[in-house]
Amino acid sequence: MDLPQKFSDLSLEKNNGHSKKRDDYLDWREYFMATAFLAAKRSKDPSFQVGACVVNKDNKIVGVGYNGMPIGCSDDEFPWGKNTPSPLDSKYLYVCHAEMNAILNKNSADVKDCTIYVGLFPCNECAKIIIQSGIKEVVYLSDKNAHKSMYIASKKMFDAVGIKYWQFIPRHEKIEINFTGIDWDCMSPSK
Repeated sequence: MDLPQKFSDLSLEKNNGHSKKRDDYLDWREYFMATAFLAAKRSKDPSFQVGACVVNKDNKIVGVGYNGMPIGCSDDEFPWGKNTPSPLDSKYLYVCHAEMNAILNKNSADVKDCTIYVGLFPCNECAKIIIQSGIKEVVYLSDKNAHKSMYIASKKMFDAVGIKYWQFIPRHEKIEINFTGIDWDCMSPSK
């Protein structure tokens, strides 16, 4: 067997006999939105979990966050209620939104000119943080609160400063993470 044929055979073996790449991989936008949704799974909010993922122009994730209590404020001691008699007993005065956490959790010098992927269109408070941080694009999945003043205000501010925002329409209804997909036997605690 000549050398080029040998390398060709090795290449086929490495690809499990397939001679071309997979077609069902996630594109960048699905990957980033899925990352935001995975981050949302960390939220302890009983009514709504939101995640956010900040990405730079090189498709590198520079920050991830989810809605939750500030660092040091116990998830067990601060309220998670929504419609309470006193505002002090409501989560709204305490919870940090996913966008805020993703920006503050950044792993680079800044998030200027980045894109933020978020499950729910940002409220007015998050819009201000997005604007001040220098983010230039907002990609969201749901705009279910579009009729509320705080979300109308967000759009007014984004429009005023030229931040592009658009709704992400996923190609897949769901993305499954299966931890048994990679040689599970060698990772089994009993081995």
